[in-house]
Amino acid sequence: MDPKTRYDIIAREPIEEIITPDELFELLNAKQAPVAYDGFEPSGLAHLGTGVLRAIKIQDLLEAGCRFKLLLADWHAMLNNKMGGDLAKIQAAGKYLIEVWKACGVDSDKVEIVWASDLVQNPDYWKRVLEISKLTTAKRMVRCSTVMGRDEGEMQYVSQLFYPAMQASDIFELEVDICQLGIDQRKVNILARELAPRLGYNKPVCAHHHLLMGLLGGGKMNYGEASDMQVEAKMSKSKPETCIYVHDSKEDIQRKINNAYCVAKVAEDNPVLEICRYILFRKMEAVTIRRLEKFGGNIEFDSYPKLEAAFRAGEIHPLDLKNAVSSGLSEILEPVRKHFESNSKAKELHSIICTGVTR
Repeated sequence: MDPKTRYDIIAREPIEEIITPDELFELLNAKQAPVAYDGFEPSGLAHLGTGVLRAIKIQDLLEAGCRFKLLLADWHAMLNNKMGGDLAKIQAAGKYLIEVWKACGVDSDKVEIVWASDLVQNPDYWKRVLEISKLTTAKRMVRCSTVMGRDEGEMQYVSQLFYPAMQASDIFELEVDICQLGIDQRKVNILARELAPRLGYNKPVCAHHHLLMGLLGGGKMNYGEASDMQVEAKMSKSKPETCIYVHDSKEDIQRKINNAYCVAKVAEDNPVLEICRYILFRKMEAVTIRRLEKFGGNIEFDSYPKLEAAFRAGEIHPLDLKNAVSSGLSEILEPVRKHFESNSKAKELHSIICTGVTR
């Protein structure tokens, strides 16, 4: 596969920013199997973004010939006080996430699963954390701490300042060529790029993917160094009615989508259209809007731009769009539901996440 084709695969949506395109193209010319990684704090139930969207992008990187490393950041989650800071529960959540990604189509034999709790056993890891800390101002480290999903005003403990330095150290420890993380992780990736030459490493390329907005739409969060680097408030597992969990039943999906923000003829800040764009059209060849003949009959779309244009023109009623999205999501998530119903290991891990009880 030629570098241009590989580049186009990596750049597929939901990627919304590559730093820099020239560097990525040069990397693909130089390496047949560059190392890409994404890191996750294990905690709670997986939603569309954590499960399906991430799986889509992992599959893209594998198709482009990358070696993919999945970092289960259990120590980071402990620092961030996820699941009460209980490492055993956090690690159970990590094992649960592996089952989610497998059910979403990730070939676990083709990715390398890495635990932060293994990385931190290396003394050189902590030496690098200290080197990064020496080269970073306290103010910069506080700004970077928003990658934890917290506002700067919530940074009250010294342990929280270790988090960005550890995340940057992860990149070098894993010998990463491509940081393929969400746009909310941009600040630490930029820090790693800036420090790499001073620490004796090559600058990693960044391929930041879009974050699905919550079902209520609207709201902006600043994830970049510049004030204009903003994205919609992301889908959050801590707000059950604003997100679709990968385990949701057809009835739950229908209810949540019916209550989602979706104003006629308005595409901006529209979470229902966004699910079409980033999930349905990546997993399905076409999206069919089913209607009675008196309302124009069924209409099929083979691309998102065509669907959005029809919605903006008022040719698609919001309720008809919601019905199509509910049906499409139910179909996409059916393998996940079946996996967690039939696989005893997956079922037990799901139970642990729901009850918080480890054995």
